[in-house]
Amino acid sequence: MTVGFIMLCHEALDRAAQVASHWADRGCPLVIHVDKRVSAARFERFRTALARHDNIVFSSRVACEWGTWSLVSATLRAADVMLDRFPEAKHVFMVSGTCLPLRSVADLKTYLADRPDTSFIESVTTADVSWTKGGLDSERFTLRFPFSWKRQRRLFDAYVRLQRRMGVQRRIPYGIRPHMGSQWWCLSRRALKAILEDPRRGEFERYFRRVWIPDESYFQTLVRLHPGRVESRSLTLSKFDFQGKPHIFYDDHLQLLRRSDCFVARKIWPQANRLYDTFLTDRPASATLSEPNPGKIDRIFTKATERRVRGRAGLYMASRFPPKDYESGRTCARYTVFEGFGDLFHDFPGWLQRATGVRAHGHLFAPERAEFTDDQRSYAGALSDSASLRDYNPRAFLTNLIWNTRGDRQAFLFGPRDNQRIAEFIAYDSNAEILIITGCWAVPLFKSDAPFSEVRREAARLQKIEAAHVDLLRDPHVKARVRVWSMADFVESPLEPLQSIAEETGVWQSRKLTEAPRMVDLTGFGQFLQNLKNEGMNPYMMGDFSSGDGPELEQPEIRKPYIVR
Repeated sequence: MTVGFIMLCHEALDRAAQVASHWADRGCPLVIHVDKRVSAARFERFRTALARHDNIVFSSRVACEWGTWSLVSATLRAADVMLDRFPEAKHVFMVSGTCLPLRSVADLKTYLADRPDTSFIESVTTADVSWTKGGLDSERFTLRFPFSWKRQRRLFDAYVRLQRRMGVQRRIPYGIRPHMGSQWWCLSRRALKAILEDPRRGEFERYFRRVWIPDESYFQTLVRLHPGRVESRSLTLSKFDFQGKPHIFYDDHLQLLRRSDCFVARKIWPQANRLYDTFLTDRPASATLSEPNPGKIDRIFTKATERRVRGRAGLYMASRFPPKDYESGRTCARYTVFEGFGDLFHDFPGWLQRATGVRAHGHLFAPERAEFTDDQRSYAGALSDSASLRDYNPRAFLTNLIWNTRGDRQAFLFGPRDNQRIAEFIAYDSNAEILIITGCWAVPLFKSDAPFSEVRREAARLQKIEAAHVDLLRDPHVKARVRVWSMADFVESPLEPLQSIAEETGVWQSRKLTEAPRMVDLTGFGQFLQNLKNEGMNPYMMGDFSSGDGPELEQPEIRKPYIVR
C-alpha cells in the first residue's frame, strides 16, 4: 500500500521538483500537472529534472486560472492518470508545487493504512461556511459565472447584478447538496474512483463549469454521494488571512510548522531554504502517531489576523493608518485631563506629580507652546514644544505622546484658552478621564490689570468656548469618563474631590496624602463677577458666588491622613 500525489504546478518549479523527488524516492507515485501558461522551455527543464523517476508522470496541460473550472479540469486529468497508472495507490493526496511535507512518508503511509476507507476532505454545507470573503456563498451555486473574476472584474460584477435583478436561479442537479471546503484533500482510491466513474459525471461537470471557484466545491460535494467514510478536515496545513489570501510560511515559521503535526504545509516561500533543508530529509518513523492538529497554532494566526486588521490601540503609522472611528483604540493608555485646576491652584501639576506619581504636564495645547513637565523643550519620542508643529496635527501629537510614554500615566491641563481642535478627539477616547472645574478661566482675568472692557470681552469669549465644550461632553456617545464641578461648589469643599482625584489618578497602591495644593486667593472674586454682570455679561459657568468680598474660603488643609488606593 502506498499513497499517490497529484501535484499542480505553475511557479517555483525548482522547489516543486525537490518535493516531488523527495516523495518519489520514498515510493510514492506522482502525477504532475504544469500550468499551460508556463513556457515550453521551463516545462522541459522541469520534466528533465524529474526524468530519472519512473513513478512520476505528467498529465496533459491546461491553462489554469483561479476561480474557474480550469483547476478542476487539471485535477480530473491528473486523477484519471493516477488511477490508471498506479493501482498500488490506495489514497490520493492533492498538493501544489508550493507544498512541503512536514512529517515522514512512513508516518503518512501508516496513518492512511489504518484508515483505508477514509477520505480527508473539508466538506461543509453552504449554510455552515464561515470563511467565504465578499459574499457569494450560496449564490455561487445558483448563478452563472462565465467571466473571470481577476481579468474581467467589471463584467463579472455586472453579470452578477443582472442575474440578481432578473431573479435568475440555476437548477442544482438532482440529488446533490452543495458543499464547500479546501482544495487540498486526500481521498481514498475508492472514493476518487467513484467520482470519476459516476455515470452522471458529464452532467455534474456541465453544472460546475459555471460555478464560481469550483475547485473548492466539486470534489467536496460529490464525495458525499458515494460510500466511504468522510472526515471533514484536511491533512494539509493551509491558512488564510482576513482577505482570503493564503498565508506564506517563511524560515522563521519552522517551530510553528513542527508544532502543527500536519503532514503537509502550504504555501511555502520558495527562498525558505531552512524549511526545505529541514523537512526534505530522511526522518525516522514516529513511535506513536499523533493526529494532525492545525488547531494548535490557530491562536497564533487569530492573533496575527487581529493585529493586521485592528492594529495596536493608539499606534498610527504609514503602513497602517486606520480611517477615523475605525481605530481599535484612539490611544494606547489611560490619561487624565484637568480643566480649571491650573487656574485655581498654584503649581497644580507639581502637586499632582508629588501626590500621585503621574507624569503631570502643564497646558500641552497652550497657544504659545506645549508645556511639558519640568519645562522641557522636547519630550518622549522627540516631540517638540513648538505650537506650530503641534497644531499641524494635534491628534497625532497626543497619540504619539501617550504611545511613547505607555506604562507611565500622563496628565495635563486644558482650558478654553487652549487649542480646541483636540477637544472632540479626547471626548470620544475611552482612555481619557476629564475633570473640569467650570468657570476657573475667570481667575486669571480677576488677577489681571487689563482695562475692564477688555476683561469683559475676554470673559465672554472664554465662557462661550467652555460652554460649548461642556455641551460636547454631555453627548450620550462620549466615551471619556467625565466629572464636572462648578467653581463655587469646588472651592466650598475642595478636600473631598482632591482626595477622590488622588485615589483614582494615582499610580501608587497606597500612599498618605500629606499636602494639598495651594489655592489662589479669591478675596473679592464675588464682586468681580458682579462687575461683569453690571457690564451686561452673565457669568454663569462658575456657579453662585455672592457679591462683595465673597465667601471666606479656607485654604485646603490636611486635617487627617488619607490613604490613596
